[in-house]
Amino acid sequence: MGEMNHQPGVPPPVGVPPPMGMQPMMNAPVGAGAMHQPYEQFNQLNYCVHSNPSWVQVAGLAFLHYLVMLGSTVMLVSIIVPAMGGGPGEKARVIQAFLFVSGINTLLQTLVGTRLPTVMNASFAFVVPVLSIARQFNTNDFESNHERFVHTMRATQGALIVASILNMILGYSRAWGAFAKKFSPVIMTPVVCVVGLGLFQIGFPQVGKCVEIGLPMLILAIVVQQYAPLYFRHIHERTTFLFERYSLLLCIGIVWAFAAILTAAGAYNHVSLKTQQHCRTDKSFLISSAPWIKISYPFHWGPPIFTAGHSFGMMGAVLVSSFESTGAHFATARLAGATPPPAHVLTRSIGLQGIGIFLAGLCGAPAGSSVSVENIGLLGLTKVGSRRVIQISTGFMIFFSIFGKFGAFFASIPLPIFAAIYCILFGIVAAVGISFSQFANKNSMRNIYIIGLSLFLGISIPQYFAEYTASAGRGPARTNAGWFNDIINTVFASGPTVALIVASLLDNTLEPRANENDRGLSWFMPFLRRRKGYSDPRNEEFYSYPIRVHDLVPHRFL
Repeated sequence: MGEMNHQPGVPPPVGVPPPMGMQPMMNAPVGAGAMHQPYEQFNQLNYCVHSNPSWVQVAGLAFLHYLVMLGSTVMLVSIIVPAMGGGPGEKARVIQAFLFVSGINTLLQTLVGTRLPTVMNASFAFVVPVLSIARQFNTNDFESNHERFVHTMRATQGALIVASILNMILGYSRAWGAFAKKFSPVIMTPVVCVVGLGLFQIGFPQVGKCVEIGLPMLILAIVVQQYAPLYFRHIHERTTFLFERYSLLLCIGIVWAFAAILTAAGAYNHVSLKTQQHCRTDKSFLISSAPWIKISYPFHWGPPIFTAGHSFGMMGAVLVSSFESTGAHFATARLAGATPPPAHVLTRSIGLQGIGIFLAGLCGAPAGSSVSVENIGLLGLTKVGSRRVIQISTGFMIFFSIFGKFGAFFASIPLPIFAAIYCILFGIVAAVGISFSQFANKNSMRNIYIIGLSLFLGISIPQYFAEYTASAGRGPARTNAGWFNDIINTVFASGPTVALIVASLLDNTLEPRANENDRGLSWFMPFLRRRKGYSDPRNEEFYSYPIRVHDLVPHRFL
């Protein structure tokens, strides 16, 4: 080969040695040894979606998953129940209802939904419409706060029951699957990132509300889970997996005991009531208010109240829960060692999620469900993506939803302890989103533009809505149609929803066909499509039903 001509000031092509005068100080090419090949699966996972640890390990991990989801449940209940007029007794019963519905929905999703190890938990997306309903009922119109709470609950139940039909239609009509076929790694990168980063408000801001408890929990969790195995593995190899999988249980116990000592010693006797509520271990009154045994049977608050305005407003939250769960399913698949969920799996999961929201309306849970992000992060932290672990955790959810005193005991853990854990778990999920970029061209300015704008707007727009709501008491949308305001304020307060809308619009309109390889479609499409001879055969391994449902149900409905 003859010597290639090189224009001054222009870097030489990759693999072509630079001309004299541009030679680096070392003989090796710049960046040599820094290249890493893309991997479809994390090779550090100990158990994937269909492999299982021993039953003892399964039980311990299942209980940890229950504890992790319990924290966000209590946070959500602490926001909406007081606004509805409820006290500690109502909070305890609503927590029981949430746990019962979460247990049923999680079991259904792992059996006939996505089949991924996802925990279905109460979603913060429903806060806006629920608070909007609560504001419409004045305390002066009722004889007591409890009567107002029951009336608000019945109105919320009616709205959930009607709005859940939207998810059922989107899912079982396969409309959501058609939308999912437009996805690419360029879209999933910012969406999954914002699934984790969008929950930063229940991370360190909650830790700071009782920093003497939350900060030690955060530091202890990092040291015990990450650094202790490096030291103790020289003593005994078995200690490594013990610290990796069960260190959070140890840390929660230590810091919870520390908080109890501070409470008993009178450290919070002369502080503000808000500080006591966040720091003391005896200020929630959940244990004294919870019944010993209570089953969340349908309509135990009374018959639902159906109002068109409330139902339409709730549909915004139902739609947002679908967007958020879609991004969360892709994160779960990565951390469980599975292939990306195919379009037909996503659409059936959204339809089943609608059934779960319908169940929430029946059983007195004042919010619908979506995938629990913190439990996704726990899959990565423990390196165990087993479906069986999540299925066994539903047993803990249902058990503690029935035996209220025992459930209230763990629900009384100070929230800053949970928030410290979420700082780690949400960060893991956000980093999983970054890993999707390896399947697209990271040097394409088109991709950089789409990912950057979607990621930034997915964080910035919801922050604007949150700040506006905090200062004005309601969202920026203020028309005469309250239901329309609820939809707008809910949709744009969700980071994953904004990121998915922006990324999908840009990636599918900015010369999509000319950039198919740069978008990573050559890798992504075999997983999303179900066409014979084109789809990846591993999809059946991870997402097929546990029994031969194909013999019972027509193919077009699966």
